Amino acid sequence: MLGAGVASETLRARLLDWYDANARDLAWRVGPADHAAGARADPYRVWLSEVMLQQTTVPHATPYFLKFTARWPTVGDLAAAPDGEVMAAWAGLGYYARARNLLACARAVAADHGGVFPDTEEGLRALPGLGPYTAAAVAAIAFDRPANVVDGNVERVMARLFAVEAPLPDAKPELKRLAAGLVAEHRPGDWAQALMDLGATVCRPKAPLCDRCPLTAHCAALAGGAPETYPRKTAKAERPHRHGVAYVLTRGDRIALVRRPPKGLLGGMLALPTSAWRAQRWSDAEALAAAPAEADWRGVGEVEHGFTHFTLTLRLLRAEGDADGVIWSPRRDLDALPSVFLKAARAGLTNLL
Repeated sequence: MLGAGVASETLRARLLDWYDANARDLAWRVGPADHAAGARADPYRVWLSEVMLQQTTVPHATPYFLKFTARWPTVGDLAAAPDGEVMAAWAGLGYYARARNLLACARAVAADHGGVFPDTEEGLRALPGLGPYTAAAVAAIAFDRPANVVDGNVERVMARLFAVEAPLPDAKPELKRLAAGLVAEHRPGDWAQALMDLGATVCRPKAPLCDRCPLTAHCAALAGGAPETYPRKTAKAERPHRHGVAYVLTRGDRIALVRRPPKGLLGGMLALPTSAWRAQRWSDAEALAAAPAEADWRGVGEVEHGFTHFTLTLRLLRAEGDADGVIWSPRRDLDALPSVFLKAARAGLTNLL
């Protein structure tokens, strides 16, 4: 079998040689040459980057990572940061529950571990908000533990190497088992990053660059003639669609915002006042009844937004006036809003002109 014996060692050697020559230059990474010379990755930077990358790409996450580490250079600095500042800095990176978990983990490391991350996968799993993948990634990359680090890139590489016919997501346990068969004590952090880099730059989801791959001799999918068809996938169910009303209420150069409930979607974040989000469109009478204040509300269009599990149409109503129970924020600070509300606010203010 490919994952055992001489074939496995040859595969590992070829991929690590390729990584030594082709490793991506990432803001949080200690490259293979520096690693071989004795440099070690900062667990805080590894952990922070992995949390950010769970919902976005390297190009999108990198400027956020640089801003976070400039503002909060250590886990202790992040642990001491006010919740609102971290949430605002996170805007645009996906689920805000991740930012809440980020703070909970930083504070646990600071309070319970003296500001030092545990150096084992088991110890990392005990921290709040660290799931199996993140714990394995930090253990391998920061501490050179032989952990099985399996993200979407690694799943794709395994599915093609072994021509796994089971579709995702059912294939995930098998893909993880196959990846585990290639983990070894030798350079486990570099191995994890080499697999990720191969999937991100060569073994791409579409149009894989097989002519540049160091593992072509081992790839069952390539031997079968259609590597781009792996991993197999179950057809996705169509996401449900919801409707809501967002209220763009201004008073001079300020705009009315509200703080969303701490639990649930976009929990604890500043937002435009909105109606509930539901399957049916809101009538004019219903939209006015749900408004945060009596005012001369005018329709100024609508915006579309996609979340992971549903899509949303927000109808926009605009007025100048006053309201109780809102937070009056300068318009220039809108960039701190979650993307759906930033989109709605910009459209509501622009369409008025």
